[in-house]
Amino acid sequence: MTTPRKILIVGGGTAGWLTACYLSRALSGGNPDRGATPSITVIESPDIGIIGVGEGTFPTIRTTLQTLGIDEATFLRETTATYKQGIKFVDWLDTPEGGRHDHYLHPFDAPYWSEDLNLVPYWLLQDKATRPPFAEAVTFQPRVAGADRAPKRPYEGNFAGPLNFAYHFDAVKFAHLLQRRAIELGVTHLIGTIADVALDESGAIARLVSPEQGTLQADLYIDCTGFRAELIGKALKEPQKDVLPVLFADRAITCNVPYPAPKSPIHSYTVATAHEAGWTWDIGLSERRGIGYVYSSAHTSDARAEAIVRAYAGPEADTVATRIIRFEPGYRERQWIGNCVAVGLSAGFFEPLEATGIVMIEVAAGLIADFFPHAGPVDASADLFNTLMRLRCEKIVNFLKVHYCLTRRTEPFWRDNTAAGTIPAELQDMLRRWKHRPPSRFDFVTDVETFAFFNYQYILYGMGFETDLEAARGAYIHGSAAQKIFDKIRGFGEHAVKDLPSHRELIEQVYARGFTAAQPAKPARRA
Repeated sequence: MTTPRKILIVGGGTAGWLTACYLSRALSGGNPDRGATPSITVIESPDIGIIGVGEGTFPTIRTTLQTLGIDEATFLRETTATYKQGIKFVDWLDTPEGGRHDHYLHPFDAPYWSEDLNLVPYWLLQDKATRPPFAEAVTFQPRVAGADRAPKRPYEGNFAGPLNFAYHFDAVKFAHLLQRRAIELGVTHLIGTIADVALDESGAIARLVSPEQGTLQADLYIDCTGFRAELIGKALKEPQKDVLPVLFADRAITCNVPYPAPKSPIHSYTVATAHEAGWTWDIGLSERRGIGYVYSSAHTSDARAEAIVRAYAGPEADTVATRIIRFEPGYRERQWIGNCVAVGLSAGFFEPLEATGIVMIEVAAGLIADFFPHAGPVDASADLFNTLMRLRCEKIVNFLKVHYCLTRRTEPFWRDNTAAGTIPAELQDMLRRWKHRPPSRFDFVTDVETFAFFNYQYILYGMGFETDLEAARGAYIHGSAAQKIFDKIRGFGEHAVKDLPSHRELIEQVYARGFTAAQPAKPARRA
C-alpha cells in the first residue's frame, strides 16, 4: 500500500488556510479515515500579520464556502460580513468639474439573454441621449443595489437568492474562521518561523528548518508566505514578471472608518472612486468602512495620497490611523516548480483589492487538488498548472487595464494609461473588434478566464465605449419585443426594491437569528 503523501503549507492567512481547507475536503474524498489520505500541515508565524486590505470576493466564494462545509450565516456572523452585488465606479470617465460626476455600476448579475433575443444590440441601437445606462437596461440589480437593498430575503437560506452576490468581510476574521474549519477537518497547525530552506541535488526543496519546530519535510510544499515568497522566490529564485508598465499603481494607503451613526445604511457594493493619480475603494462592513487609496508613486507623493484618502473618508477619518502598503504588481510565470507551489501573494499581486486575489487562491487550490499525484512524480502536472495560471494572470491584467485605458480624464496618470504602448496587444485587438460588435462569449476561453464577456460589456458601455452597429440595424427586427423586455426589467427592479429588505436589516437579522426556514405566510385577506 502506498504511503500517504505529506503536504506542508508555509504561511496562514486567507491563502494558507483556504488552501488547507480545500485540499483537506477534496483529497479525502469524504473518507473519515485521515490516515488513508494525504496529511496536511500549516506552519505560520505569530509575528506576521494579514494584508487583508480589500475585504471583498467574487460570487465564486459561495461555492467554495459550501465545499468547505461553512454555512452562510456562520460566515456572515463570524467575519462581520455584508453582501456585495457589484462595484460602483465613480469619476472614471471624466475629471470632475463644476460639481459634475459620472458613475456606472458593474453588477454581478449577467445581462438578460436568451437564444431568441439578445438585448445588447438593441440597447446599442437606441438613442444615446435618451437610453438608460447599460447595466440598468439589461438587469434590475442596479436598482436594488442603488436603493441599498439586500440581494435576498431571510427565508431564502444558505447561499441562495434571486440575484447574484458575493461578500465584503473582515479579512483577519475570515482567516481565523478558515483556520478553525481546517483544524476541524484534520489539518495540523504549527506555530513557527522558517529559518532555512535546504535544496537537494535536483534543486527541489529537501527540508525546512524552523527554530520552534525543528526540521520539517513534505512531499509537496505550498508557499503562502505572501510578498516575502520565502520558498518560490527566495529559495527557488523564480522571478516575478513585472506588470508596472501596464498597471501603474504600486502603493496603497488604507484606513478603517466608523459609520457616522449606528444604523447608517450599508452599501451592498464596493465604491471605486477615481482621483488624480489612482482611485479609492470604499467597502461597507457591518461596523465600519474599509477605505483605501490605490495610487502610482510615479505620479503623486505619499503625503498627497494621505490627504486624498482623508478628504474622501470625511470627518470620521480625522483621528484614525493610516498605513501605506508598497507592492510590485506582477506574477510568477512558473508558480509550481518541482515540489513547491506558490498560492496567493507569493504567486502574484495586481492591485490591493482582495476579490481578485481570493479568486486566484480558489483557482490554485482547485487545480492543486485536481492535479495532486498520490503516487509518482509530484510535479507531473506542474507545466500544465503553470500554463493555466500564467494565462489567467495575463487575462486579469487585460481586464484591469480596460478600466483605465478608456478614460477621458486629463491628469498625467490617466493620460499615461491611455497611451497605446501601455495597453497589451491582445487587449488592443479586442478593443478594435468591439468597435463594430459587442464582446461575445467566443472571445474568451473559459478555463483561463476569471471574467466573462458580459463583465467586459459592463465596463465598456459604462465607460462610454462606442460599438457601431448601424450597418447591421436591418438585422435587428425585433425592436418591439426587445422594448417589452426592457420595460419588464425596469418593472422587476421597482418591485424588487419594494420586496427586498434593506441591506442592514437583513445583515442584523442573520447575525441575530440566522436564516429562517421558510417564507412567512401572507396574512389572509378580509372578505
